[in-house]
Amino acid sequence: MWGIVIALVSGALMSIQGVFNTEVTKQTSIWVSSGWVQLTAFLTCLVMWLCTGREQINGLGQVHPWYMLTGGLLGALITYTVIKSVGSLGPARSALLIVIAQILVAYAIEVMGLFGVEKAGLEWKKVIGAAVAIAGIVIFRY
Repeated sequence: MWGIVIALVSGALMSIQGVFNTEVTKQTSIWVSSGWVQLTAFLTCLVMWLCTGREQINGLGQVHPWYMLTGGLLGALITYTVIKSVGSLGPARSALLIVIAQILVAYAIEVMGLFGVEKAGLEWKKVIGAAVAIAGIVIFRY
């Protein structure tokens, strides 16, 4: 149950953040806005690390495979692409397309067993669910 609540909160926060970041971009620039997002995220993580467990940082050097450490790079690209999409499509359409892309890519990762995820079999009901979601975007657009 908590997983569902957390996922819903995450989606809501992403939508709000996309609008906020787009507004900051309008008043500065995309890279200033994206940099500010990443800097404040880093500072938040630092404060939380100091206030909680303080796990060893040197554990990062033992992460394998190495490409798992590219989350910050992906985060910067996500911030950039969300700002651009919200700015051109608006928050609702942008969120719909982002969620569909997340569903399709996440399911492909599961079905193919990529990045160390346990391989899952292809289920037609999930494929149909994704198709219904895509149809929803078409309906929402018009």
